Amino acid sequence: MTRILVLQGPNLNLLGTREPQIYGSQTLDQLQTTISRRALELDLGVVFFQSNHEGALIDRVHERDFDAAIVNAGGLTHTSVSLRDAFLAVERPFVEVHLTDPSTREPFRAVNFLHDIALTSIVGKGPAGYLEAVDYIAAHRDELTSSHPGHR
Repeated sequence: MTRILVLQGPNLNLLGTREPQIYGSQTLDQLQTTISRRALELDLGVVFFQSNHEGALIDRVHERDFDAAIVNAGGLTHTSVSLRDAFLAVERPFVEVHLTDPSTREPFRAVNFLHDIALTSIVGKGPAGYLEAVDYIAAHRDELTSSHPGHR
């Protein structure tokens, strides 16, 4: 079974209450339930990890117990070379997801340290973007798991 890590960065624990006019009213727990249901339908394993601490996110990636990841690094998207380096080091593919389209917001959000190493980026689709990411991984599961056969 293909194993997906859904990695959520800073402030995503506040979904549903943090600026709902921008990020929506769905909570992180509700989002995770929706993702879990889709993964189950597609015979994918899924685990979730959210932290407001860069080092904790990096340590979680270093565990290497997943075949692919769905990553919303939040504000670390624009600042964390270290999170980028972690994904390069562990050689695990990931889909980048953002609820909004950062490139249409404040100018500093145009910097993205993950975009060029992600399999694909899904932005501005709200919670549906996560489901699109699960579908993407399901559609490519054979090539994703065969590209790193020694990692299990």
